[in-house]
Amino acid sequence: MAEQQTTEKVKRKKYRKPLNFNIGMVIFIVIGAYILYCLIAYLRSNPVAGYEVKIGSLTSPATFEGLVVRDEEVITSSNAGYVNYYAREGEKMAYGDLVYSVDGSGELAELLKSAGDGNNQMSDEDFHQIRDEIVSFSKDFSNKKFYPVYDFKYNLQGTTLKLSNLNVLNSIDYINTGRLGNSVQMNNAPKAGYVVFSNDGYENMIATDVTIDDFKKDHYEKKQFVNNELVAAGDPVYKIIGSEDWQVIIKTDEQTAQKLKEEGTVNVKFLKTQNTCYASTDVVKHGEGTFVILSFRSFVSTFATDRFINIEIMTEEKTGLKIPNTAIVEKEFFLIPEEFGTLLNENSDTASFGIQTYNDKGQLLTKYYDLEVYEKKDGYYYIDAPEIELGTVIVKPDSAETYAASKKGSLIGVYNINKGYADFRQITIAYQNEEYSIVTPNSKYGLRAYDYIVLNAASVKDDDMVYQKMAK
Repeated sequence: MAEQQTTEKVKRKKYRKPLNFNIGMVIFIVIGAYILYCLIAYLRSNPVAGYEVKIGSLTSPATFEGLVVRDEEVITSSNAGYVNYYAREGEKMAYGDLVYSVDGSGELAELLKSAGDGNNQMSDEDFHQIRDEIVSFSKDFSNKKFYPVYDFKYNLQGTTLKLSNLNVLNSIDYINTGRLGNSVQMNNAPKAGYVVFSNDGYENMIATDVTIDDFKKDHYEKKQFVNNELVAAGDPVYKIIGSEDWQVIIKTDEQTAQKLKEEGTVNVKFLKTQNTCYASTDVVKHGEGTFVILSFRSFVSTFATDRFINIEIMTEEKTGLKIPNTAIVEKEFFLIPEEFGTLLNENSDTASFGIQTYNDKGQLLTKYYDLEVYEKKDGYYYIDAPEIELGTVIVKPDSAETYAASKKGSLIGVYNINKGYADFRQITIAYQNEEYSIVTPNSKYGLRAYDYIVLNAASVKDDDMVYQKMAK
């Protein structure tokens, strides 16, 4: 009996459960693997900054060269001798402030020189004034216009000598003690205003009387007044600007002049300093010339030594799709004649092209591809697709005529990322400044409002997958 039980135990086999195929588990594993792949790809990538395209506007400036008219009075010397200045150019003087002296004997010049040898120190304010003159000159310097160099030279020489004279004069007592007698005459400002040590013959000009000839620089000459110069009685020695009100006159056509007059007030940018200021407008005509008078009530001292200045008037406002210039890129395309492609429909941006190719047996075949059209212009389709390379032969529909791709052209555009990859879109720029461009909206092959584009076009290439982060 025991022997029989042993035999039964030997014959028993372990039961194996059948393998059940669970499709849900497989799908879950696939989805998990895909999510993990996307996560790793994102972490290893550099997210591209995106920009949402919106309707915006930019102001279009017009540049003019203007003629400056001010309330200027030329002061003349009452006696002959050597002139020495004690005021800073452009400084506002009160009535009775010391401006200059006339030395009939020349002794004062020697005293100023000897008193200043090795013991003449300028203040921080003095150095700031000289530095400002140098910076202002360097900003405006142009190799095409060399004559301002001489003005700068005389201005700098005059400024340093005047500052030196003023400091030295404060340290000597010869004048107060009368040791020079009547040979030196001290001259004070006859009224309050800004002093300028030059004249050019335009001091008595009235804004409403300006003519075209006044803008001609062929015979324009500015005389600088310098220290220790010998003057005769009645010679001009400086001029004084007695009012904060001043005008800039510009030449324009009648249409522009009328538009500026209708605006009444315009925003003006001075190119020399980059400052902006509002000005009231008026229009005058003399002969064939049409002039706009821009009236200001500030910055008269800033341009006290300038007769001609360059300005920008912020006038026309351009409206459209506003995009940053960093998003703009230029791209090359193959140009395919229109007759060698067929648009899928009238409003389509895709066309069908028959391209010659060879099969595995070496037989010549024509395969048709639907390719994206980036622009249609001057009888050509602009195509960029891997199917078309240099020398690719394209067959004309319903014809045996062929065309070998060779001609190229370029388009200006941006990378659209609405679909998650960099897709070039052509743009038409209506206006552009240093930072932004205004683009024509709703063009057939271009951008639309609320599209997303790459903020920095240099950060991507065509068809790159884009992990987007929005620019603020």
